Amino acid sequence: MSDYHGSASPGPNRVPPPRTRETAPALRHRLAELRGPDVPAKALDARALAALAANPGCRRRALLDGAGVNKTELASALGSPSAFGQSQFAFMRGDAFEARVKADGGTELLRLVHERLDPSAEPPSGAHVPDLAAAGPEGRTARTELALREATESGGWTLLDHPMLALDVAGSPAFLEPDAVVVHPDGTWTVVEIKSFPMLDGAADPAKVGAAARQSAVYVLALEDAAARVDPVPQVRHRVLLVCPKDFTNLPTAAAVDVRKQRAVTRRQLTRLTRIEEIADALPEGTCFAPDLPQERLTAAVELLPATYAPECLAACELAFHCRARSRAAAEVTSVGRSARAELGGLTTVGDVLAAAHGTAGDPADPAVAALRRAARLRAEALASAGYGARDEVLVDGEVPAGAESQDMAGASAGGAPCH
Repeated sequence: MSDYHGSASPGPNRVPPPRTRETAPALRHRLAELRGPDVPAKALDARALAALAANPGCRRRALLDGAGVNKTELASALGSPSAFGQSQFAFMRGDAFEARVKADGGTELLRLVHERLDPSAEPPSGAHVPDLAAAGPEGRTARTELALREATESGGWTLLDHPMLALDVAGSPAFLEPDAVVVHPDGTWTVVEIKSFPMLDGAADPAKVGAAARQSAVYVLALEDAAARVDPVPQVRHRVLLVCPKDFTNLPTAAAVDVRKQRAVTRRQLTRLTRIEEIADALPEGTCFAPDLPQERLTAAVELLPATYAPECLAACELAFHCRARSRAAAEVTSVGRSARAELGGLTTVGDVLAAAHGTAGDPADPAVAALRRAARLRAEALASAGYGARDEVLVDGEVPAGAESQDMAGASAGGAPCH
């Protein structure tokens, strides 16, 4: 099997759609109005894009991220401060490790690329490290694409340190900065992701590797868009290099990670995102998300944007606590989890689920309703055989504890899983 992704010819959605001179400034002006006067835009990074692609139905995040709203400040202004993000110590440790990996013109990094991804090529020696400095993200993106073209034509090893790539997201360009991109002597391109979590005995935490793979897949998509503007089109490898500390040392080690699955999922999800213009046009004039506005006005503005909350948002979005509180207040099933929501079909609230399980509502022909009622019968029989009433186990001094109803719903849903 080929070692790189078959991206030699541009396919559908490969190149961002052209933007006219009239629409692009108008959209930028509209997004600036939504951010608030004199509020700088927060750059949309690959981590945020990966999280957005994992939840494409959330218009709230799509618009806020596309408009460059600082969701950390917004969450604090809403009264639900976020605990999301890395500590300052983690940032410092990661920066120190990355500097070590790239020391001496990236000698160690290129050695790892050669060893893990391209051992048949000539060993890297005296690799070219071009200067990518330019004014603004657009200038850096253009400088990066020029360096990539020159490196592809040169036929040697080239290391691009923190290049700038552009990716169209819901009709708005997102500028992304991978840790590094390596151009091989055969003209193929590889994304390099450097992380500070360790590889112990050659293996790392699967959850962290999965998050790094999703983030790298965003870079691969952006790199493919850049490749599509080169003639002939270079090939972008589908295996990225993940560089981490070895065991409990600060010495770098690496592993090749195949991101074809993550790339395909991310591409599909990004194409499903509603275009930012459509979401913005649906908002009334005067809507603004500036963090210095009164809390009541901010809350009303945020509620104009439909959200799709799930527990996974707690690890990926600064507004997760606010959205969770709203989801629980509305008794939405998604607050329990996406898997439960998928199993319950048209039953969207906890009240609907409990009513269906207790036989007071719902179509008996609905498989979800039938499974819930069967689960409720089995639960009642189990409690009766143990000498308990149907609700004895949740009564405390005659009161139903908070969350008991949602626990009943979750148990009914789980109990209904075997029933098809």
